[in-house]
Amino acid sequence: MKRFDYLVCALVLGVGIALGGWHVGRGIIHLRTGDRYVTVKGVSERDVTADVALWPIRFVSTDDDLRKAQARIKESKEVILDFLKRQGILPAAAQVQRLDVTDVLANPYRSGETRSRYIISQTLMVRSSDPTVIHKASQAIGELVDAGVVLSSTGGPGDGPTYLFTGRNEIIPQMIAEATASDREAAEQFARDSGSKVAGIRQANQGVFVILPRDRAPGIMEESEINKTVRVVTTIEYFLN
Repeated sequence: MKRFDYLVCALVLGVGIALGGWHVGRGIIHLRTGDRYVTVKGVSERDVTADVALWPIRFVSTDDDLRKAQARIKESKEVILDFLKRQGILPAAAQVQRLDVTDVLANPYRSGETRSRYIISQTLMVRSSDPTVIHKASQAIGELVDAGVVLSSTGGPGDGPTYLFTGRNEIIPQMIAEATASDREAAEQFARDSGSKVAGIRQANQGVFVILPRDRAPGIMEESEINKTVRVVTTIEYFLN
């Protein structure tokens, strides 16, 4: 092969290597550009009021005579229904949830003297779409004690009324839109501060929906509060140019 041919081959090879390196370099640039993104979180909050209340009223009676214990539990039930009626709650709103009868002498692990052989406990579940009425009635529960009703407590948060908010499906779409707008605003602020521009969405999370007590203090449970705060948090990743 002549020297001229060697020169031509070397030139072609050099150009090919140069072009190959240029394309690789462009690929790296695009890769780095594609990796430029920002993750932002948008928040939307709204104060709401519970629209359903559930109130379990537990009461007991004891006696050595099962019939007498049963008669007393029926009497207590009527006293409770009359109390609810005076509070503006119809008897139909109170349903018998459970009735338990315990024979103390049938317990093989009992110890000490047994004062009453039979213990009867019953629970009335009161349900209302007007939580304020339930709240007011629960504040007057002492009237039942004055009337001789023996109330039972589990020592947990379920002893009082539970307040529920069921209108989440009506407000979620608008709240997600508000949170998403907050995402975009935060991304644009970050882009301005970094000398970039917001491009398309890299990844999006449709949002986390939670219901919190309006007054967030230690020991306050959401389900025991009529007034609540609904919060939606969305997470979106935006490409930056």
